[in-house]
Amino acid sequence: MSLLTMHFKPCARMIRMLATGALTLGLLAPLSSAVCAADVGAVPYWVALRNGQANMRVGPGRDYRINWIYLRAGLPLKVLRQMESWVLVEDPDGARGWMLTQFVTRKAHTAMVHGGVAEIRENRDGSGRLMWRAEPGVIARLGDCTAGWCKVDIDGRQGFVPETGLWGAGQP
Repeated sequence: MSLLTMHFKPCARMIRMLATGALTLGLLAPLSSAVCAADVGAVPYWVALRNGQANMRVGPGRDYRINWIYLRAGLPLKVLRQMESWVLVEDPDGARGWMLTQFVTRKAHTAMVHGGVAEIRENRDGSGRLMWRAEPGVIARLGDCTAGWCKVDIDGRQGFVPETGLWGAGQP
């Protein structure tokens, strides 16, 4: 397997693995930084805001100006790129910027109702009675998505919503 086809997570592990052979060739520094910066195969993926406040910056560093301040824990974001402890994210409105990884989590999978009012149905296939309606912008805890329908939990109210009506569900 060539070095170009290998996928490593995290970069520190990759550097340790390369160190043995690359040090003798004097290749470690340029090779490891190029592979780490690209972080091949790791993106895109969904995350959610970990806390109630996070800054989105125009670049990957604290010296870059703040573009947006987010005040909503659980807001789903799409990670487009990784660079050390920073991620380039896109929010549900399409705004893009950089955040520290400490402000996002992959563990809390959430989705946001978008487009129009989402009808939350009783059954996984969309049949059954209409349980509730959720306005655009409502954030739901996301369960399994199968055959175009996703299980959601909004403050204890559970049901099924079409995947197309959720930003943060399916493939990013």
